[in-house]
Amino acid sequence: MSSLPAQATVLVLGANGRFGQAAVQAFAAAGWRVLAQMRRTPAAPLPAGAEAVTLALGDTDGLSRAAAGARAVVYAVNPAYTRWTKELLPLARQGLAVAERLGALFMLPGNVYNYGSRMPALLGEQSPQHPDTEKGRLRCELEDLLSRRAADGHRSVVIRAGDFYGCGTGSWLDLMIAKSISSGKLVYPGPLDVPHAWAYLPDLARAFVAVAARDDGTALRRLHFAGHTLTGSELLAALERAAHALGLRPDDGWRRGRWHWNLVALAGVFWPTGRELWRLSYLWRVPHALDGHSLAQAVGPLPATAVDTTFAQALRDLGHGPRAAPQALTT
Repeated sequence: MSSLPAQATVLVLGANGRFGQAAVQAFAAAGWRVLAQMRRTPAAPLPAGAEAVTLALGDTDGLSRAAAGARAVVYAVNPAYTRWTKELLPLARQGLAVAERLGALFMLPGNVYNYGSRMPALLGEQSPQHPDTEKGRLRCELEDLLSRRAADGHRSVVIRAGDFYGCGTGSWLDLMIAKSISSGKLVYPGPLDVPHAWAYLPDLARAFVAVAARDDGTALRRLHFAGHTLTGSELLAALERAAHALGLRPDDGWRRGRWHWNLVALAGVFWPTGRELWRLSYLWRVPHALDGHSLAQAVGPLPATAVDTTFAQALRDLGHGPRAAPQALTT
C-alpha cells in the first residue's frame, strides 16, 4: 500500500450499516482519519481515529464542510430491499453530490446483479451485462450514472463482490443458512454443488482501503473482489467446522434443511421481501465466481482471511460461542 499524506481523510456514508461499520474499522486501522456519516448515534463504539458525523445524506453543504479535504467517499448506503425502485438512484445521487463537492474519489461496493441469469461462471470486469431483473437494471443504471459523471472529470471506482457476510445481522448467513444453528440445523437456498461468490466484509473493506490509498486518478474503474467461492456443500461443511470450534455440537448431529422457493414465490403475493428474493433466486442455481486479478494488479496481493476463520468470527458476531478477537489473517 502506498504511503498516505498526513491526516488522510475518508468519509464513509451510511456508516451504521454492516459494510459501513467494516469500512470505518478498516480505514481507521490503516491510519486514516475517518468521518462516519450516520443519521443517529453509532450502533457500535467507533475506533480510535474515527468520529461520527450525524448529518443527513442529502445535506451536501454540511457534509462537504465537515469532510473538507477528504480524499475518498465510501458509499455504504443501502436502502431496504423493497425500496430500491424509489430510493436506490436518488440516494446515490446525493452521495455523488458530496463526493463531487469534495473533489474526492467516490467508492461504490458493486454486486453481480448486473450480469443477470445468463452470467458466465467466471465474472471479469469486461463480462457482458444482461440484467433480467429490476434490481439488476437499477445497478446498471447506477454504474451508467458514474460513467456519465466520469466524462465531466468526477472520479469513481466500483469494487464488485459476491454476497456479503460477517459484521452482524442482515445477510443470507444469519437470516436463512445459520438461522437455526443453535438447534443443529442449517438451511441452504440452492443446489449443494453450485459455486457461489461470497465476500467477508472485513476483507472487502480492506480492499477498499488499498484502492483508496493507490488512487491513480482514473475517472472510472471497475474492479472485482474475488472473496471466497464455495459450493453449498463446502459452505455448510465450513460452517459446521466453525460451529464446532465455538463449542456448538448438536447431540444428534447436524441436520440440513431445504429452502422451498416455490413457497416463497406463492408467499410473494403478500410478502414483498419474498417477492424480491424470488426474482433473484437464479443466483443460487447459476454458478459464478469473481476474477480478482485486476484488483490484485492494481494494489498488490490482498490479505484474505481463511474460510473457517471468517465463519467462526461471523458466528461470534451473531452471538454464538465465546466473544473473542478475530484471528490473524492468512494469505
